[in-house]
This record gives sequence, structure tokens and C-alpha cells, in this order.
Amino acid sequence: MADNDASLHHIGFVVGSIRNASAGFVRSLALEWDGRIIHDPVQTVYVSFFQPALPGNAVVELVEPEGNGSAVHKFLQRGGGLHHICYEVDSLERQLERTRANRDLIVHAPQPAVAFDGRRIAWTYTRNKLLVEYLERCHK
Repeated sequence: MADNDASLHHIGFVVGSIRNASAGFVRSLALEWDGRIIHDPVQTVYVSFFQPALPGNAVVELVEPEGNGSAVHKFLQRGGGLHHICYEVDSLERQLERTRANRDLIVHAPQPAVAFDGRRIAWTYTRNKLLVEYLERCHK
């Protein structure tokens, strides 16, 4: 579970092609898409963010494997779909301390993310089998 400073940032889905899946997501979930696709060589994926047309709904991230060696390629081979939820937090270190205290698994330690202009992310896997991405909030 996320720390008290956490807020839902997005819900991630793995798809075979962002371009091919975009129209269905826009139509089905009342989303808006600017067509921007970001390559993240560190995570070996392409990602794109879809904004909710209705206030209060979640941002949706579509994730496409970069190739057969991508971190999400096997997930796509098993059918893809709902992959993770992402919370934005004030402190990744504090969140990961809480993760350890819950005896959840830290999958990837903090690293900069291209899609978030270098802001750090970390990945965890809960004992309830939920993959959670934590995004460090931008402090200005």
C-alpha cells in the first residue's frame, strides 16, 4: 500500500501496439490522446499517456514492448492487459521502507524514467500479487 502522501497517478496496460490499441482505449474509457509515444531504453518499452475526458478519472498508460528482450514482452505473450498501478509519492525512500516493512518485494530500485523527465520511479510487487510503480513527486 502507498504511503499517506501517495496519490494515484495512472493505470498501466501492456499492449502489442500503442497505435493500434489507442482508438479502442479512447472510445471505451472516454480518454483523450495527443499521439505522443515515448521510448524508454532503460525499461525497454514505448509508453503513451491518455488523459481522462471526464474529471476525476484516472490517467491510462499504454506500454508497448521495445522487442523480444523487453521487460514486458513475456507479459504480452501471456495476453497483455492490465499490468500495474502507479502512485505518485513525496519520497521513494520512505515508500520503499514501508514496502520492506510490509514484506513486499522491491522489483526495481529507484531509477530515472524518461517518460517523467528523469523523475525517479521504483517498482514493487505486493504479497497480493499487485505490481505497483511509485513515481517520485516533482518538488519545485
